[in-house]
Formats: sequence, C-alpha cells, structure tokens
Amino acid sequence: MTTIVRYAPSPTGRLHLGNARPALLNWLYAIRTGGTYILRLDDTDVARSTADFARGIEEDLAWLGIRPDVKVRQSDRMALYDAARDRLIAAGRLYPAYETEDELEIKRGRARLLGKPPIYDRAALALTDEQKRKYEAEGRRPHWRFKLDGRPVQFTDLIKGPQTVNTASMSDPVLIRADGTYLYTLCSVVDDIDLGITHVIRGEDHVSNTGTQIEIFEALGGRVPEFGHHNLLTGAEGEGLSKRLGSLSLNELRAEGFEAMAVALVATLTGTSLPVEPYDDLAALAARLDLSMISHGPARFDPAELESLNARILHAMPYDVAKNRLPRAVGGAAWDILRANLTKFSDIEVWAKVLEGDMHHPPDPDDRSFLDEASELLPPEPWDETTWSAWTNALKAKSGRKGRALFHPLRLALTGREDGPELKSLLPLLGRKACQARLS
Repeated sequence: MTTIVRYAPSPTGRLHLGNARPALLNWLYAIRTGGTYILRLDDTDVARSTADFARGIEEDLAWLGIRPDVKVRQSDRMALYDAARDRLIAAGRLYPAYETEDELEIKRGRARLLGKPPIYDRAALALTDEQKRKYEAEGRRPHWRFKLDGRPVQFTDLIKGPQTVNTASMSDPVLIRADGTYLYTLCSVVDDIDLGITHVIRGEDHVSNTGTQIEIFEALGGRVPEFGHHNLLTGAEGEGLSKRLGSLSLNELRAEGFEAMAVALVATLTGTSLPVEPYDDLAALAARLDLSMISHGPARFDPAELESLNARILHAMPYDVAKNRLPRAVGGAAWDILRANLTKFSDIEVWAKVLEGDMHHPPDPDDRSFLDEASELLPPEPWDETTWSAWTNALKAKSGRKGRALFHPLRLALTGREDGPELKSLLPLLGRKACQARLS
C-alpha cells in the first residue's frame, strides 16, 4: 500500500513554528515511506481565508524544503461535500436541529446545574414535520448534526498507542451550519476518503475528534486511515504558539535570518528522543526519525536552542553551499575562516567589510607609537598562518609588550572589533597593504 499523507492548514494566517511541526512530520513520513504528500488548503471559512495567506503558506512550506506532490483546495470540492451530506441524510445519520446558540447555552447551563455533562440532548430528533415547518416559517434555518453511535471507538495511535474515545460522552457534532456552510469535521473526512489518505499525522489536540471522524468514515463507507497524534510545541512556560498572534511565524523567523534547516529541525526534534542537532538535509532526518520517538510529554521550545543550532549549521556549512549567498569579498578561504564566527548568515556582511572596507579605528594615544612600530615590522609577503607569530614575536621583543597589551591594540587596528577569528588566519586574507594602512 502506498502511503498518502496530507497537511491541511487553513489559509487564515501565516504558518508559525507550532503548525510547521505537523507539516514537517508528514513530509518526513512521506520521505521515509516513499509516499505521497498532499497539501490541502482548508479554505471553507470564506470570511477569513485569503489568497494572500494561501500563497504565504506555500512560500513557507517551500522555504522549509517541503514540495507537495498534490495541491487541493476545499473550496473547489463542494460537490463532494454535497453528495456526502445527501448520503448521510438518507441513512438517517444527519438530522436538522433548530435551536439557537442562546437556547443551546441555556441547555448546557441547566445540565451543569444538575451535575450532568453539557452534551446535546438530541431534542431535534423528536421534532415533528409540523414543528419543523413552524420553525421554518419563523425564519429559523436548521444546522445539521451527525448522529453518533455513542460507543467506545478504539484505534491504535501511531504515537500514543491504543486509544479509546467514548462518543457516548459527546454531543452530536454539527457538520453543517445554519447558513449551509460545512464545518471542518465533515469536509476533512470526505477529502481523506476521496484522496485515499492512509495516515493522518496531526496534533494531540485532535484526539477526541478522531472518535467522531472514525464514525463518519464508517457511515460513508470509507477506509479509516491510521492516526498519529504528536505532542504540541509550547513556550517555556507551557503556553501555546498561537497562529493568530503570529507567534514565531516562519515569515518572521526567515526575516530574522534563521536558516530554514535550523527552524525545521527545532520544529521537528523538540519533544522527541533524538537530540536537536544538525542534519545535512530533511532526507537524512527522515532516515533517523520514527514516530515512535515522539515523546508523550510536552515539547517545550527554547529560543536559545534555535539560535545555537542555527550557529552550528553555519559553522559546518561548506563553501559550495554558501557561495551563492556570499558577498564578493568572501571567497572559499575566507568563508572557511569566518563561518565559525557567525550566528546568523547576515553576520558575514560585517566580516566582508572587515576584509575589503576602509577601516579606521582611532587608537588609544598610548598605543600610537606601538602601532607605528608594528607597521615598520610587518614582514614581506607572501603571508601564511606562520606570519602572525613571526611578526608578533618580533614586535614583543622590540616593544616589551605581551599578552593583552600586545594583541588587543593590533586586533582593534586591523579589524575594528573586539572579537573574531584568530588573527593568524585572518592576516593573510587582509594582506600587507591593508594591514599597513590600518596600523597607520
């Protein structure tokens, strides 16, 4: 059986780190099993879904390295939902209910006062045709509920193991609103059947939905896919990563200079038994990560871990991978020396200016004569990594300086910075002419 997975975001906002997690876990599972990845845009919420958000989602996925095999939009599939609606009505599984939201809230409040669960009482099933006509004459339009079997629905979760959802403790879910629009629950099942989805990998907040959806799969005669519910990414204090607040949006992380691979690895590996560490690509990660490695506990995101991982990826990045993004002044030899000093790729711009810029760092007056001596003692070229020690040893002997008093004024004069790569490596990149100018 060919594996077919889907990622089904609503185009009502940009993706953030939290909902990148299921997007990536489905992609990795498709790679691992040689399966098909479907991007399904759940855009039936016409009031909030926009074409701009849809394009943004596709851009975010592409940045992460996800290339869907198939793309569909729920707004193009309404005929399928209409047909499913008619089948469920004919089978007696979908029934009209006329209560207003205020009336339903009163019922729920009464149940709570009586110490009962606030589930729908199925009063609509007892309505006569005459009562329905009366409601219609009053201008009421029904919402449509799916009649649950009210039984323990059992399934083996790919991550959490054996699960039981007792639909007897649940209200019959509304599948169609009073305005005739469909809710996610019905559309998702119909699409999963039509597209042949074999595995549904999503957040653990959907576990209770799974019991309802399995009953709808069965009522429509569809094959029930396997389910895997992963832990959700949270902040350090356990707070959720809200899409509506734009918390850690991929667009913002990209703008801040984080590498796509660093973001993908943190989104995926946090809350698993694997360490959060660099991988060459997503295929290499897919070969390692199994769904069984996902923890049942919380997956707490640490921003410092993302920054550290981003730096580690840059420090190991080969020149051939980086070269198309580098400024003209940074060649292969310079990249190999400078990359260990980067936290974000954009940091390389600073070092490009150090290499080719017109550096001028006013020296401490006490260092002026020392820098003049340093300029006079600069060795002739060609230079290599031994030049620095030969030069500074000669300078030490002549000036009597050592330690910080010797090295710190030289670093400031040559680079204008307090930190950076070892000067024995940087000196040959600068060259004698530039060093002499900066010392002067």
